[in-house]
Amino acid sequence: MDTSGRRRNPYELTEETPVYVISVAAQLSGLHPQTLRQYDRLGLVSPDRTAGRGRRYSARDIELLRQVQALSQDEGINLAGIKRIIELENQVAALQSRVAELQSALDGAAVAMQQREAAVHASYRRDLVPYQEVQQTSALVVWRPKRQQSD
Repeated sequence: MDTSGRRRNPYELTEETPVYVISVAAQLSGLHPQTLRQYDRLGLVSPDRTAGRGRRYSARDIELLRQVQALSQDEGINLAGIKRIIELENQVAALQSRVAELQSALDGAAVAMQQREAAVHASYRRDLVPYQEVQQTSALVVWRPKRQQSD
């Protein structure tokens, strides 16, 4: 099933579908296959594995390889730093997903509360209620407790 709750076509290719062998992934990312193996060992980019233990890269993996290459070559960040950046980006994405999930639940609860409130208001009796206007005066009343008499 996809995120909207519909069944996904099992033959539909998504950006997470692992379809590229290491030689194609290396060519698409502009890296050497040995570099891809090294990144896999370090845990920077972890492709899926076939039954025979061959690596299969997805389009998302290819994009991540390009990002690692850019951070390493263009920004001069070492591989440990790149790994930490990737971990933090994944954590941010997971937290954003959780916030969206909680916001959706909150919105649903607010709608349910408004519906319950409307049902309560609809259940009120609509009878006439006598109303007496209160006269306002400027009189001052002083109260003093009774003194107890001594015997």
